[in-house]
Amino acid sequence: MTGRTPCTGTTLGSIHEVRESLGSVGYIADERVAGVVYLADRLHKPVLVEGPAGTGKTQLAKSVAEMTGSRLIRLQCYEGLDEAKALYEWNYRKQLLRIQAEPSAPSWQELEADIFSEEFLLTRPLLEAIRSDEPTVLLVDEIDRVELETEALLLEVLSEYQVSIPELGTVRATRVPMVFLTSNNTRELSEALKRRCLYLHMDYPELELEREIVLRRVPGIKEELADQAARIVRSLRSLELRKPPSVAETLDWARTLVVLELDSIDAATVRGTLHVLLKYRQDIERAAKELLAADA
Repeated sequence: MTGRTPCTGTTLGSIHEVRESLGSVGYIADERVAGVVYLADRLHKPVLVEGPAGTGKTQLAKSVAEMTGSRLIRLQCYEGLDEAKALYEWNYRKQLLRIQAEPSAPSWQELEADIFSEEFLLTRPLLEAIRSDEPTVLLVDEIDRVELETEALLLEVLSEYQVSIPELGTVRATRVPMVFLTSNNTRELSEALKRRCLYLHMDYPELELEREIVLRRVPGIKEELADQAARIVRSLRSLELRKPPSVAETLDWARTLVVLELDSIDAATVRGTLHVLLKYRQDIERAAKELLAADA
């Protein structure tokens, strides 16, 4: 365990530099997004990124790790996630084998000191990020999926960048990781958690930005086709759909159009490829109906 002062040297020179660096790894960010990333680096505060699924929240953390040359550590949240899977647990099987292998009977104090040591500790993502000596980005993905009790486990990590292990003491970060928490707004997060974070809301991109994303991420696509694709996706999102198309699905659709060697998009093409954009039958039927009405 360590009591060293955390390393707090920043790596990002300016908001403009952040935006340019994100663009160099394929993530198209506006000034608002780049500004939050810059402040997170300078202030050493976690970023809570909320918004609909498929708006680039997870990719932002991955891109920040790539542009800074940092190690990415990801904690994928799910219902039932507990301390043993988020922080650490003891290798009980190995401990039992060590007890059985002892040729003599040591005192309990000696045995306890032996089996509750680093050798028997299984680190999980949160502890792994705290203990890392190299630049690290910690991604806590879909935090709104966990219960309030599990959410509380993060508070010590996010406020002090430390983890308490009763048998070993307190592990303090020697290098503060950049932390991104994502939420799809399926439930309200606690005020205590929000208070510790910078806040960033990410919605579906504006038309111009999504067109630029398509042009940058889809090799071989022409500007007119990228513009048409972005406009059609934007119109589909205005419908009352169970799951509007995400940016990732826009890119998949744009790649589909390139594979089909299309120069433009008509209603028949949209109807024939809706399954790439929409993933529920009722959504496909509703979108097809709207297209038919528009053709009438």
